[in-house]
Amino acid sequence: MEDIVAFINEKQIHLVCDEIYAATTFSTPEFVSVAEVIQAIEGCNRDLIHIIYSLSKDMGLPGFRVGIIYSYNDAVVSCARKMSSFGLVSSQTQHLLAAMLSDDKFVDKFLAESPKRLATRHKLFTEGLAQVGIGCLKSHAGLFVWMDLRHLLEKPTLEAELALWHVIINDVKINVSPGSSFHCSEPGWFRVCFANMDDETVEVALKRIRKFVHQGKQNDKTVKNKRWRKNLRLSSKSTKYEESGLSPRLMSLIRQSLTLLFSKLELKLASCFR
Repeated sequence: MEDIVAFINEKQIHLVCDEIYAATTFSTPEFVSVAEVIQAIEGCNRDLIHIIYSLSKDMGLPGFRVGIIYSYNDAVVSCARKMSSFGLVSSQTQHLLAAMLSDDKFVDKFLAESPKRLATRHKLFTEGLAQVGIGCLKSHAGLFVWMDLRHLLEKPTLEAELALWHVIINDVKINVSPGSSFHCSEPGWFRVCFANMDDETVEVALKRIRKFVHQGKQNDKTVKNKRWRKNLRLSSKSTKYEESGLSPRLMSLIRQSLTLLFSKLELKLASCFR
């Protein structure tokens, strides 16, 4: 982080740090905010440092849609304050959050207990997957894991990944996200949230995954023509979606288009307030 800060200072580039998962660190290394890093750097141009944060992950409040921009740059803060008029937080939400965050005892206890429970759940989930030969990328923070399902693909292609995703969603009944929807360059990786369910639901999910994998292995041994692949993995040719649904790639393109549209809108609005 110190090298990054030194680089942006040298090149006079703005640094935007998304610290939305700051309090979800459940193992080493511990989280260090860029706000702490710049304290030890002499001559740092703090006008180039901007931090964005939300209560969605750390406090488990995704539906409240409350975000924060912390910047050392007065111009950025002024612009953000004017833009906030287009996305105001309701009075009821402000009152609830103010009461909750003012309770120091609750907040301290919550932030101390949350990482412990995340660590326990992460261990339970990843070990359950490992029992059926499914590995995960090593992580030490966050609410998600990246499952490695490359060995279940018919072919190492995007089409095969989406076909497998279609089966997992509709047949196995597990809510996962294909890596392609997050611009993952290698097909076969899937993101799954392990923190948004109780222990009983986790066991149900693991049971379904075990059944899916075991059934695939059994059929692979007994059916030489591999017809089971059409039911469990699907061939790359059968990548049809329901007429009412959208593929992850299409959703990604829509998000990119909307992001570009809103970026242009923000620039126009910002110029209006100058």
